[in-house]
Amino acid sequence: MMEKALPRPTDAELAILNVLWERGPSTVRDVHDALAGRQATGYTTVLKLMQIMTEKGLVVRDETQRAHVYSARTSEQKTQRQLLADLADRAFGGSPARLVMQALSGRKASAEELNEIRELLDRLEGESK
Repeated sequence: MMEKALPRPTDAELAILNVLWERGPSTVRDVHDALAGRQATGYTTVLKLMQIMTEKGLVVRDETQRAHVYSARTSEQKTQRQLLADLADRAFGGSPARLVMQALSGRKASAEELNEIRELLDRLEGESK
């Protein structure tokens, strides 16, 4: 049985998810404090967004403590893959090759990044034989 894809997070939701992936389970206050160093966001705005994210299934809320603790429902890697698959479908006709070529032509990759890409391609090529 295929797992249902979660809704695509907005930019503001993605900022919250990034905090949760970095810090792990966190209260609204924790997330607000972490975001305050990056952007001006009110506490009630963060609270409302996290409530919406709970309803959408992007985060889970532990209500056993006085201050509710939120966690990302899926890993950063899984969310990134879902976002990339959606982008590939919408902007690149479903072609991962076109997506990668545009990504690499748009920004200069470091030697280390290029080596990682080569290793991944070698591994993928070995799996397809």
